[in-house]
Amino acid sequence: MYFKFTFCPIILLLWASLSFAQNVNVVIHGAASIAKTDDNFVCVTLDWWPAEKCDYNQCPWGKAGILNLDLRYGALINAIKAFNPLRIKVGGSLQDNVVYKVGEVSSCPNFMKREDGLFGFSQGCLSMERWDQLNRFFNHTGVKLTFGLNALFGRNESQTEKGYKVDSYEFGNHLSGSGMGAKVDAKQYGKDVIVLKNLVKELYAHPETQPKVLGPGGFYEEKWFNTFLEVSGQGIVDGLTHHIYNLGPGDDPNMMNKILDPSYLNQVSQTYKGVSDVVNKFRPQLGAWVSESGGALNGGSKDVSRTFADVFWYLDQMGIASTYDQKVFCRQALIGGNYGLLNATTFVPNPDYYGALLWHRLMGSTVLAVTKESDPDLRVYAHCAKKKPGVSLIFINLSKDRSFNITLSNAKPGDPGKPNYEFVGKQNREEYHLRALTGDIKDDIVCLNDVPMVQTDSEDIPAMDPKLVDASTPISIAAQSIAYVTIRDFEAPACV
Repeated sequence: MYFKFTFCPIILLLWASLSFAQNVNVVIHGAASIAKTDDNFVCVTLDWWPAEKCDYNQCPWGKAGILNLDLRYGALINAIKAFNPLRIKVGGSLQDNVVYKVGEVSSCPNFMKREDGLFGFSQGCLSMERWDQLNRFFNHTGVKLTFGLNALFGRNESQTEKGYKVDSYEFGNHLSGSGMGAKVDAKQYGKDVIVLKNLVKELYAHPETQPKVLGPGGFYEEKWFNTFLEVSGQGIVDGLTHHIYNLGPGDDPNMMNKILDPSYLNQVSQTYKGVSDVVNKFRPQLGAWVSESGGALNGGSKDVSRTFADVFWYLDQMGIASTYDQKVFCRQALIGGNYGLLNATTFVPNPDYYGALLWHRLMGSTVLAVTKESDPDLRVYAHCAKKKPGVSLIFINLSKDRSFNITLSNAKPGDPGKPNYEFVGKQNREEYHLRALTGDIKDDIVCLNDVPMVQTDSEDIPAMDPKLVDASTPISIAAQSIAYVTIRDFEAPACV
């Protein structure tokens, strides 16, 4: 049980004021966008793992899998409804080990441990009763649903189409390139996805309600991705999906250092660039999606993934992905493992949850370029504000002992040799400052504007109101903290 703080200890404010402050000017290039995301860029997954899934001598999934998750909990319902809407992808490693109880399928077993099975488990079954329960839950909470289909075994067609709202189907999981647990040849996958596309067209006769087809939902390998798209051809795959786990295995003792190392965080850009190049070549309608990213593999890190430290990786990852025109970013997972946004037992939101909710509410789909003086510990990303007018920025300070006082400039369009306009606002800024409750980034409680984020007695998400700050003052980012800032009177032509 958590002790319910009503304020963040004042000693942290004194500590922050003693840290070395560095002045930085950030230039926002608001004349034109550099990328566009989907309006529902923030996405989470629900996974199939049963309670018996264990890694690193721990079994952190509990009853958080698709087949055994209790959908009646108010805390779970409220956490999803707060996004209004939240995009959820149902899928994961065992997706290609799931059979569906439709047609002539009579047996509907649960997943069981089996040494020679895919990822160490036997086949599991999704009954139509559970499918109905899930869809009632998704409809009640306003979910925008992506459903991951089994791409390894034969499929049986249902004789009834119930009209459930499925935004998109993703075909297979971890099967691209070298694969994980199993793999499929790129040419074969390209042929199979054509069959799926035609089946979707047949089952959903009305184009306006026809789910999109996504794939391949695995790690990016250039040759494999190019081959499968050449075979499938244009107009078949609506969105190109891939996975990111750039922090490596969940038991890596160097995890914290990776998260706080800007040069390490930058390495993933090569993957995003590669995927972006493939998208520019084949031009799928929905662009590129990160359909699964948990930071650390195999359930995440028990010491890091549920703490404030992970927020630095998570929000920076979404910032990088958005600048490379990735349309959707699906976090593994909403609940389950160590990397769930919600605690798998109590459904209490972890710090990453609040960072994701603020992104969803504040960062619009139009991405702007930013430049700044070359201090790598300060990460900055800018978008048009979700609710017009203005721009929203996120500042991520990785430094343990330095704060930043930030002024803004508006880049002059056209001639890069001309000096930038210094921005002097007249309206109060809307600021949302996130930091660890105790000052230790290993803490699992986050403070927003010095108020601890804990659910209310009715299990609602607490109010997340901005702090209004005089526009004539610099933006102050404390050491090892994160801030979202919305500026309503910043004139960016791309945001009009």
